[in-house]
Amino acid sequence: MFKKILIANRGEIACRVIKAAKKMGIATVAVYSEADKDALHVELADEAVLLGPAPSRESYLVADKIIAACKRTGAEAVHPGYGFLSENEDFARRVEEEGIAFIGPKHYSIAAMGDKIASKKLAKEAQVNTIPGWNDAIETPEQAVSIAKDIGYPVMIKASAGGGGKGLRVAFNDKEAFEGFSSCRNEARNSFGDDRVFIEKFVEEPRHIEIQILGDAHGNVVYLNERECSIQRRHQKVIEEAPSPFISDETRRAMGEQAVALAKAVKYQSAGTVEFVVGKDQSFYFLEMNTRLQVEHPVTECITGLDLVEQMIRVAAGEPLAFGQADVKRDGWAIECRINAEDPFRNFLPSTGRLVRFQPPWQNLEASQPGVAGGGVRVDTGVQEGGEIPMFYDSMIAKLIVHGKDRLDAIQKMREALNGFVIRGISSNIPFQSALLAHPQFVAGDFNTGFIAEHYPKGFNASDVPHEDPDFLVALAAAANRRFLERSAGISGQLKGMSVGIGEEFTVIVKGPQGQNQHRSVTVKPNGVLAVTVEGKRYELEKDWRIGSIRASGACNGTPFTAQIERKGVWLRVAHNGLVIEAMVLSPRSAELAKLMPYKAPPDTSKFLLSPMPGLLADLLVQPGQPVQAGERLAVIEAMKMENILVAAQDGVVDAVMASKGESLAVDQPILRFK
Repeated sequence: MFKKILIANRGEIACRVIKAAKKMGIATVAVYSEADKDALHVELADEAVLLGPAPSRESYLVADKIIAACKRTGAEAVHPGYGFLSENEDFARRVEEEGIAFIGPKHYSIAAMGDKIASKKLAKEAQVNTIPGWNDAIETPEQAVSIAKDIGYPVMIKASAGGGGKGLRVAFNDKEAFEGFSSCRNEARNSFGDDRVFIEKFVEEPRHIEIQILGDAHGNVVYLNERECSIQRRHQKVIEEAPSPFISDETRRAMGEQAVALAKAVKYQSAGTVEFVVGKDQSFYFLEMNTRLQVEHPVTECITGLDLVEQMIRVAAGEPLAFGQADVKRDGWAIECRINAEDPFRNFLPSTGRLVRFQPPWQNLEASQPGVAGGGVRVDTGVQEGGEIPMFYDSMIAKLIVHGKDRLDAIQKMREALNGFVIRGISSNIPFQSALLAHPQFVAGDFNTGFIAEHYPKGFNASDVPHEDPDFLVALAAAANRRFLERSAGISGQLKGMSVGIGEEFTVIVKGPQGQNQHRSVTVKPNGVLAVTVEGKRYELEKDWRIGSIRASGACNGTPFTAQIERKGVWLRVAHNGLVIEAMVLSPRSAELAKLMPYKAPPDTSKFLLSPMPGLLADLLVQPGQPVQAGERLAVIEAMKMENILVAAQDGVVDAVMASKGESLAVDQPILRFK
């Protein structure tokens, strides 16, 4: 077994590998960029080596620097994590040539499967079901349109070296094929240094289901059941679960056996994933093979009881698998939510900055089984409170994983865990995750990869968050206000006749759009528990919440709950099951007077193009005096490895340019002014 390994990655996956290595008694070396000098993975590792500047092409993607770090520290093996160099054939080969073990498949397996075009041909030879398409590199957008017409729309335009949703577009007509080819090629060149693109038929109403496989150097390969990954937004996975609520035992076995056959055909060693697109009739087609550890591997660990990172390390050290296919179990149900630094209410734009508060529901990083501390809830993360979310890397802050006895139990656990996940300083997609988990079709297991696009076609807004009882949040606001009044009443030295009195009648003002606030009549009476009545509806609250804390837990009418309550000036912000309200609790007379206060409208910014996110102004496509039409491209902003194109909302003329190409922009910073 290795004595020391280097983790050629950052963030959550670097922390995950470090923890597995420490459990095995192996020393660890972290590498980091200048942007990550204070990152959690640097703190957790036994040693750390600076690679270079923040951009990944100058740090995490420089193989020479990583190999030099191995030699300097005496690391015997490299774990690449996912992303960056994890599926880079040249890196894997060079590491092996330097006498360092690569904790992953051999370079020839990466070459065969990492190249999506070659992998399609190989899969066909191994008698794995494949999708119709054009499996050679396409040179021009005109050729892409011609091929797309022959295959028949819709088609998928994909980067050969792609992965993780990068370098992928779906086209439904000639215009989308032409533009999608160019965007896909540019994104692939920037992300992977390989601009080859191919096209295949897009299966409508598809499920994205993947099979986890594990092979060793002795010819043994097993499949570890499947993962359901159909809940996606713009081809990025949002929620994953294991097993799938859709496929039958027969389909599971057939997919697993085909995945094993493909792995054996390329002499696969280590953990890998064979992805399939599955039709509603349970017909399935090979999509691609990811020759690395997947982001969503924890759900497989939960239901099988296996530590996949440990297995990868053991295989790389030459050990045979200690179990066979018949020993692989399927216990309970696991769900993973990806907690991303993005604002769901601003079309999921990236959100960077400092984590002012970061309090996961249960900090139980190693455990993957129920019965341990955390009750089957696990958090995998690479950040900590006070840390920075930089703009240079992907947007994932943490992975929240739950393990329940069945699917409904897992969904309920996940909803409660999301309620207790406190993140402040940046925006997160937790409200969106809560809405998805409450959707009747998700609960019923009736969904496909188009689920989010179908149900949220215009993006996500507050009205999309279903809540079985919004008045419960009003009751929580009133109860929290009672706690503040009790503290004020208990202050010593109050003047006679001027002490704080606590009444029972209140009005809760719930903030609405454009000053259209709701006024709710509430009574609050302490009676063992706190009895709150919202316009005739009674809530008996037992609440564990301290002033200054955000997370609040307790019971309402005997049912346990977890919510979040915090004070924002004179307003209280209350969140539960994805719904967020801002409420002010006043006496009835004060509330009447508050109605007389004028509404201050926000400033008119319609004549400006504002940066919707923090990022780099990669390109500016217009000049002062230039007329523009609605839909015309104005600027390109790069943030978190994604290219974001800003277009004109209406016809107009550019009056002035207020930012320059290459400038780092803040949220809402003006880029252009129109006449």
